[in-house]
Amino acid sequence: MLDTHARKYVQPSIEYTSKRLTRLGLSANQVTVIAFLLGIIAAGVYAVGYPILGVVLLWVSGFLDAVDGTMARQTKPSAFGTVMDITFDRIVEIAIIFAVAYLHPEAMWPLLLLSGSIIFSMTVFLTVGAISEKQGIKSFYYQAGAAERTEGFILFSIMMLFPSIVGWTTLLFFVIEVYTAIQRFMEAKKILS
Repeated sequence: MLDTHARKYVQPSIEYTSKRLTRLGLSANQVTVIAFLLGIIAAGVYAVGYPILGVVLLWVSGFLDAVDGTMARQTKPSAFGTVMDITFDRIVEIAIIFAVAYLHPEAMWPLLLLSGSIIFSMTVFLTVGAISEKQGIKSFYYQAGAAERTEGFILFSIMMLFPSIVGWTTLLFFVIEVYTAIQRFMEAKKILS
């Protein structure tokens, strides 16, 4: 929801950063890799006991993940870049979930439920994007939903910074992901029927 509706407020900083990185000679795919590595490092830093630094690195990773798409659209988008971007996003999410599970094994069941809900939601999202004839500014149809990447990062941040409520936060994240998956599934029925 925030990625869709609040993007206009952060887009100027995303475009500015995109232009600066392009002038430095970086490609969109290189920024995708940097964002990916920062996300993996965020999980590792968190797992060894630095939650604030982990959250900061996660958000920098997320910001660069938005920048790479803008760079691609301003230069030369590639189909492989899209695949790499979506794949790396999921790996970062998995790494954060593993890091939280490592530090909070008592939250294993909620984290497993969350992982399943992300798989469910992303399956609907990617399938609709792949077979839909609708086009957006991205390289495939981007189906908005209650939980998009920003909401995920907010909930991951709460999980990482407030360990006493990690189980409840994870369950809330699970419910929002399932709701989003159902929301996208119902929209798919309308647009694909």
